[in-house]
Amino acid sequence: MSLPLTQLPGVSTRIAELFARLGILTVDDLLFHLPLRYEDRTQIKPLATVKVGQTVLIEGTIQASEVKQGKRRSLVCTLSDGSSTIILRFFHFYPAQQHQLQAGAKLRCFGEIRQGYSGLELVHPQYERINYSPVHNPLADHLTPIYPSNAHLNQSVFYTLIEQILTTQDIVDYIPIQIQHQFKLLPLTTALQLLHQPPPTVALAALQSSTHPARRRLAFEELLAHHLSLYTLRAQAYHRQAPSLNNRGQLGQQLLAQLPFQLTAAQQKVYAEITTDLRATHPMQRLVQGDVGSGKTIVAALSALQAIESGYQVAVMAPTELLSEQHMRTFSQWLQPFAIEIVWLTGSLTKKKRDQALANLASGQAALAIGTHALFQKEVEFARLGLVIIDEQHRFGVHQRLALRNKGSSSGYYPHQLIMTATPIPRTLAMTAYADLDTSIIDELPPGRTPVNTAVIPNTRREEVIERIRYACQQEDRQAYWVCTLIEESEVLQYQAAKDTAEQLHQALPQLRIGIIHGRMKAKEKEKVMAQFQGGQIDLLVATTVIEVGVDVPNASLMIIENAERLGLAQLHQLRGRVGRGVLPSYCVLLYQLPLSDIAKSRLATIRDTHDGFAIAQKDLEIRGPGEVLGTRQTGTMNLRIADLQRDQDLLSDIIHAAKMLFNEYPEHCQHLIQRWVKEGLHYGEV
Repeated sequence: MSLPLTQLPGVSTRIAELFARLGILTVDDLLFHLPLRYEDRTQIKPLATVKVGQTVLIEGTIQASEVKQGKRRSLVCTLSDGSSTIILRFFHFYPAQQHQLQAGAKLRCFGEIRQGYSGLELVHPQYERINYSPVHNPLADHLTPIYPSNAHLNQSVFYTLIEQILTTQDIVDYIPIQIQHQFKLLPLTTALQLLHQPPPTVALAALQSSTHPARRRLAFEELLAHHLSLYTLRAQAYHRQAPSLNNRGQLGQQLLAQLPFQLTAAQQKVYAEITTDLRATHPMQRLVQGDVGSGKTIVAALSALQAIESGYQVAVMAPTELLSEQHMRTFSQWLQPFAIEIVWLTGSLTKKKRDQALANLASGQAALAIGTHALFQKEVEFARLGLVIIDEQHRFGVHQRLALRNKGSSSGYYPHQLIMTATPIPRTLAMTAYADLDTSIIDELPPGRTPVNTAVIPNTRREEVIERIRYACQQEDRQAYWVCTLIEESEVLQYQAAKDTAEQLHQALPQLRIGIIHGRMKAKEKEKVMAQFQGGQIDLLVATTVIEVGVDVPNASLMIIENAERLGLAQLHQLRGRVGRGVLPSYCVLLYQLPLSDIAKSRLATIRDTHDGFAIAQKDLEIRGPGEVLGTRQTGTMNLRIADLQRDQDLLSDIIHAAKMLFNEYPEHCQHLIQRWVKEGLHYGEV
């Protein structure tokens, strides 16, 4: 089944190259290249019974044939089957074809019935000349599949090769009969036969809509293979050596003692799980999910101290400079009493500062590195990397995280990994996409946090909203955000939108101190503006979505999100999480432009009525699909050919159980399934 296509009779190097352009390299690949649709060529339709819009197979004899001049020159043939007649019309024809389609020629034609000027027509039908002999012109005994192809590969090549594979090759089913029965799965050969050569009686709508048991069987197997690849990598991780960060936890206790708040029960539970993991001699691989404002950062800081107390270094990676700056400030404040050297690595550092930071990391003098993707560049070396903390993990490509993990392996150890996300992922989806990770959930907000009151308001009431800002900032001594959004990803356009909005607000609110922050600003400029906002020297901060994560200003209790209908649920929820950080009643206004699509209405209603991040994530999954919920790079690595995480999510629970059975009882089948479906994605779970 994993044979290259060139091993099949009739496949030349040229044909193999054409198949390779479609991603088809092996016999397996061709078998799992499923038809887009099907045509019924199993029965001849009498011309007296055909109707406009039907796609039919007909037979008859040409009664007359002529070239007609008009707006477009065409070859017109009148075909009769004895019961009625129909016109065959060809706009593109050549002399040999005209000679072939003379009166008396017997044809079998396939095409869509259309209404013409003088009756029913077939325009450019597929046809073959016949002699009415069942021996020489047998009808198909199954529906005719139409495969996704390119201009150089015609359908007959697919028919010939797939027929050859189904009749001569051994199709190995790696899902044992016991598991097939338990989860009501068709045998693989039966499923493939049905999909490539379905009988005329098949439920065609189900077959084409992916609800047919044959398609479900292949979707199940593909998702199972991806799940097994992660499950296998997780098992392999237990055989790798990691430093045992086993100490008395004195630094962590000292940090807890100096905090002005106590950990919630959920934070304590997750911290205990991480502590246990870090004491083990195999690498921790733990995903911590926590809603906006649930307090993941303090758990990360406590985990970092456990590594540092054992004499190891920690790397904290964030997706944006702004979030890495926020972490730098927060960690520096918390860890200041312990005289721990922290370096900050981003792309905007001067060469002198960067060289000094790199030297301190390489020597081990710096115990903690905080930064963006600059952390995994080649010249960054650690003396003893023991723990990697990745924030907002779905924004990083898999290979980026892999590169950071490998920075600890030169010492013979693999660092522990703590992966955090404030984008909750529905449980079953998380168990499938992150089968290589243990999952912890901080499902409790710190006391004193009040839910943010959310209002959905059309842009026609913009002046009322501006007046509300004036009142909040002047009369109530609060601070506010005004978030500008654009469909385009261009930082230039986003900067221009923020700049224009800031100027308009200056004119409308001359008495307020208005600041601006956007992605094109240098790190120092952004840091200065954020420091002024946190210090109360700016009343209203106009920002792009760069402030989506990491910004914490307790006195900011009002947020306006402009063009809110353009953002996804997860992003709206993240942005809203920038207010409600203190004890003040907080408000989020979603300004939208009319008209609204049904999806936009649904999104805005969900964010207005819901504060539970997991409920929002489930709705996000329904609306936008798993690519957005997990991060497009994440699902892109899964490279699903047949399955669809959203459509087939009802299979996921069974797949988790089936994977455990296969892994424990049929381990030799697991690798075959992974090789069949996952191919190059085997590093996926190693990050």
